[in-house]
Amino acid sequence: MPAVTELALPLATAAAAGLVGSIAVMRRLTLASDAISHVALPGIGIAILLGGNPVLGGLAALFAGTLLVWGVEHKTRIPTEAIIGVVFSAALALGSMLTSGEELIEALFGTGKLPETGETLAGLAAAALVIAFSLRAGSRLVIALVSPDLARTAGVDVSRLNLAYLLAFALTVALGLRYLGVLLMGSLIIIPAATAKHLARNLSQMRGLSVAIAMVSTLAGSLLAPVLRLPAGSLTITLAAGIFFLGLLRRGTA
Repeated sequence: MPAVTELALPLATAAAAGLVGSIAVMRRLTLASDAISHVALPGIGIAILLGGNPVLGGLAALFAGTLLVWGVEHKTRIPTEAIIGVVFSAALALGSMLTSGEELIEALFGTGKLPETGETLAGLAAAALVIAFSLRAGSRLVIALVSPDLARTAGVDVSRLNLAYLLAFALTVALGLRYLGVLLMGSLIIIPAATAKHLARNLSQMRGLSVAIAMVSTLAGSLLAPVLRLPAGSLTITLAAGIFFLGLLRRGTA
């Protein structure tokens, strides 16, 4: 059974995912946001081919994809979700050509292995950065969502704020690549936030519930996986989905 210190990064990643996901759900980028995580695949494939760190390769691809999405949106005004869909399709096709067999499975679903000390420290710093940004920029993101013109009047650079949010999202995905993989990390960002949106009465409560659900699912999945002899990542997302459906029942009977 993993020690508390070994779970520090997965739990910090879950907290970041809860905050970033709450904004994604409010912006109606649920499916598009999940697709962003797939952009990491070609970077992971290239890193494996070159004998490098797959997480760093995935992070580089995520940042490159994010800048591409933001740049195209800024120049063409095509909706963000449409651009992400195109980039996602290209990245998935390229990534599947660069990786195969067991490497592809690990890239998609993660290894479930807890990080080493050096990676944990770097990951915790990155998670703290995402959490700080999400808390500090939360109100501006909401204003920009409700009325971009009002946000600009208030002195908010909406384009730059959107870029910062997309980069925070990409960094959050990268934090969970080794543990959950490309497919499941997107789910950890979206499912807790969707559950919280259904149950919460206001934005503050929604963010708190999203973080709590993500962290509880991650903790329970990590602790139960060795006992049940199941993959930690898959169990984590299954538990998060279970909480979502229980939330539907609870609200339906309220």
